[in-house]
This record gives sequence, C-alpha cells and structure tokens, in this order.
Amino acid sequence: MQKISSNYFTQRIGEFDFEQFYTQQKRLIFHSLMWLSFAFLLFLSYRLAYHLTYFNSFILTLRMCVVNMIVFYTFFYLLLPKILKQSFGLAIFYLIISFPVFVIVWLLSTYLFSIIYHHLRFEILEGELKGAITASADQTFWEAISINRIISQSIIFISLLSPFFFVKILFEISKLYSRTIKIQNQKNLLEIQNINIEKDFLKSQLNPHFLFNTLNNLYSLSLKKDNAVPEVILNLSDTMSYTLYESNSEKVELWKEVEFVKNYFELEKMRYSADKKIHCEFPTERDCNGLKIAPLLTFTFIENAFKYGLKSKESAFLNLKIRIENGKFIFVIENDFEENKTKNIHSGIGIENVRKRLQLIYPNDFQLEIFDSQNIFRVQLTINLIK
Repeated sequence: MQKISSNYFTQRIGEFDFEQFYTQQKRLIFHSLMWLSFAFLLFLSYRLAYHLTYFNSFILTLRMCVVNMIVFYTFFYLLLPKILKQSFGLAIFYLIISFPVFVIVWLLSTYLFSIIYHHLRFEILEGELKGAITASADQTFWEAISINRIISQSIIFISLLSPFFFVKILFEISKLYSRTIKIQNQKNLLEIQNINIEKDFLKSQLNPHFLFNTLNNLYSLSLKKDNAVPEVILNLSDTMSYTLYESNSEKVELWKEVEFVKNYFELEKMRYSADKKIHCEFPTERDCNGLKIAPLLTFTFIENAFKYGLKSKESAFLNLKIRIENGKFIFVIENDFEENKTKNIHSGIGIENVRKRLQLIYPNDFQLEIFDSQNIFRVQLTINLIK
C-alpha cells in the first residue's frame, strides 16, 4: 500500500468536502463572478487601450464573453466527458483534433456576432478598431474560417481562454485529489476496523485456548506442590489482563508489550520439559522508556513457534530475542520445524493479519523478513518507533 503524504496541505484537501461545498447555487455564483471579472477587465482594456466609447466597449465585451463561454462550456461540459470515456489513445486523438475545431467554432461565433452587429448598424467609427465590425461582417464564410485565419487567431484564442481552462483544470484536479484521499482514508479506516475485528477475534481465541493449557500446567504443578504455582498464577493474571484491557488501545507502552510477551513466553514454555532448548532475551524497562507500539503484533509469531517448533528429536530448539536499538524495535524468533509443515507456517491467516496491521500503522517504517532454511524457521521484525 502506498502511503499518501500527510502534510498539513494534503490533510486539509482530504478533509474538504467538495461535493457538499460546491453546490449548484455556489457553482452558478462562482461562474458568474468569473465571467463578470473577465468582462470587467476586457471592458477596461477596450476603453483604456483602444479609447472606444462605452457603448462600443460594451458590445465588443459582450461578443467576446459570449463567444468564449460557448467554447468553454461546449468543451468542458459536452465534449470532454464523452472523450474521457474513450480509450487513452482515442482520448488523446480527440483532444488534439478538438483544438482546431474549437478555433473554428470561436471564429464562426465571432463572425456571426459581426453579421448581427452590422445588421443592427453598430460600428466603431474611430481609433485603431475603426470599421472592424463591417470588415469582419463583409467576409465570406470560407474567408472567416480560412487556414490563415485559424493560424493567426489561434494565439488570441489561447490567450483569452487559457485562464479559464487553467482554473477549471486546477479545480478538477483538486477535486479529484480530494476524492482520492477521501477514498483512501475510508479504505484505510475500513481495513483498520476489519483488522481490529480480527484482533478481537484473535484475543477471544487466545483466552480459552491459552487458559486451558495453562490451567492444565497449574494443575500438574499443584499436584507436585511446586513453589512456582504463585508466580504462574501471577503471570497468567497479568497476561489475561493485558489481552482483555491494555491491548484495546491502538498503541501501548512498549514495556507493557514486552512484559506481556515475556509472561506469555514463560507460560507456553511450561508445557515443555527442561531438556528442550528454549531460550529468550528481553530488553530492560529502561531500554523501552518513552516508546509505544501497536499491541499483539508479535503474538502470532510466538504462537506459531511453539505450535510448529520443538518437534525434532535431536535438534529441537526455540530462540526469541527482542532488543531496542536507536528507537527501533527488533524482534527475532527462530525454531526448528518439520519440512512438511513449512507451508502452514508461511500461509497462516494470523501472519497475513500482522502484515496488514504493519502496513496500516507503520507504513514505510517496518521490515518483516520470514524465511526458512535447513529445517530452521526464522522471523525478524524491525519497527521504527520514532517518527
């Protein structure tokens, strides 16, 4: 899963609801303001640059606004939605073809206005644009859309419409980006909810299964009147308390997680005879100070190690080592396994669940390596707990 940038600007776009904000009424207001701003600037240009009368400035502004609106709305609201439904190659082809077509539409619309103005006897009587309406209206249809006219007017066409196209494209990109982030956030939230359900299911499975084995061990120790019974009961109590209450949080203190792993490991270890090679190393409370971690990330690996390991008659072993280095949580567990069981170890639902949680909670901040060689199964998980 790719991580989307979490800077302030991105978060604000993701939180902004375009659909709710950009209503039909606001769309009308924004478009009206856009065209009124364009008309005002164009009107000033005719008045100040060409020294036209107010009336002539108005009719030329009206013509240019209407012509540009025809091209803008025809392209973005009629043609473009249909183009985007085509294949990539066809879409590019239609976009390229649409440019000269819309230049022609722009020229013909301007030509039609000139004919209407000439018929109404509107004309510019002085200045640089003197006689421009009559000169435009006197053209033939083919002269109005000649190749020379298309080429010469293309620059004007681009300069007049590029601001509107730029604003529209920028708005659509922002809208699409916001929608993409929102969908991604919803997807992440749904996956987290699903994983939390899986985690709760894991806990519900852990309690009776684990409790049954531990009580059997306690029963055996009590029959022997072993002095370890009180310590086992305390470990069991701490373990059950952690799985029932502490692990409900998204992050827990690292030392509490280490204590849980230690207690669980010792309780599982009780099921095996003293001659089994079971070894563990844990960091100190000082090493874990100030660090937090998502709960129960390593439980599946430990459970699998006891489930599939310690099977060989001569070389049975299980080694667990947890250490903290420069804010990194490093978990390594290895055990022997039977060759025909390796597929079960690799493809368990529990391991897939761990992968999902790691990708969601620690994207780009973890490394999980699982491999087997010569009947030795090894898992190494490294998590950067300092961001």
